[in-house]
Amino acid sequence: MRETLATGVRKASRGLDLAGSYLRSSFEGRRNRELFAGVETYCMFVGYPKSGHSLFGSLLDAHPEAIIAHEQDALRYLQNGFGRTQLFHLLLENSRRYGEAGRDWNVYSYRVPGQWQGRFRRLRVIGDKKGALSTLRLDRNPGLQEKLRRVAGVPVKYVHVVRNPYDNISTMLRDGVFDWKSGGRGRDLKRNIEDYFALCEAMRRFVERTDPSEVFEVRHEEIVSDPERELRRLCASLDLEASEDYLRDCSGMVFRAPSRSREKVEWTPEDVEYVRRRSEEFGFLRGYSYED
Repeated sequence: MRETLATGVRKASRGLDLAGSYLRSSFEGRRNRELFAGVETYCMFVGYPKSGHSLFGSLLDAHPEAIIAHEQDALRYLQNGFGRTQLFHLLLENSRRYGEAGRDWNVYSYRVPGQWQGRFRRLRVIGDKKGALSTLRLDRNPGLQEKLRRVAGVPVKYVHVVRNPYDNISTMLRDGVFDWKSGGRGRDLKRNIEDYFALCEAMRRFVERTDPSEVFEVRHEEIVSDPERELRRLCASLDLEASEDYLRDCSGMVFRAPSRSREKVEWTPEDVEYVRRRSEEFGFLRGYSYED
């Protein structure tokens, strides 16, 4: 009975939150709709938790012509009937809030000094960084892709950040990422492995039904090894100019080498081999190994 009551309270709370957001964003979105008149592209992240989305999303948010919200879960609002200006207002409000807070997330700071996080000079690209949950929402309801395109009223670009699966899974385990199947926090390696590959399967289905020109794929390790090159590629795909000062400032806050999280988790030879075999099923994971 206590669990049933608690579930009811949570649902009611979420409903009130949505209702309040709907009313507030209706008013603010209409009042500021001219800010969104020049938006040309909607950009959203898809993929896996702990893959490097927060870093890449924060670097893009630093661009003077882009606003990328952090963990707004825009598809949730889309599913609940929010319109274009409402959605865009929530994304802009989120970006401003995180920008003012130094773009901090967990124990990391993704602040890019001297650039435009939470602000813009001219707004041409807007979107959201909520990779794993967005992937699950799109997998459960593929019609959301067309609805997003229709509501946004502009082309949609999807950013898919891929990381060495051994490091990705190890970081999910270490940080206690939400376990999709049981509804608890995943502290078991095998369970995290299965959760990760469930997301890979969802991504494969997403890629199969999506025009390749709409998906920008990048490896976390390449962002770290050459951030200027990968940011140039991303900006080009979004028709944004990547100025030298923007590239310099963004590159200056990227860590020097990717974290080898696999070395902080006890992997059995059987688990290593299982991940190797499963990774071969997905083109976007080919070439990765435990020894990299």
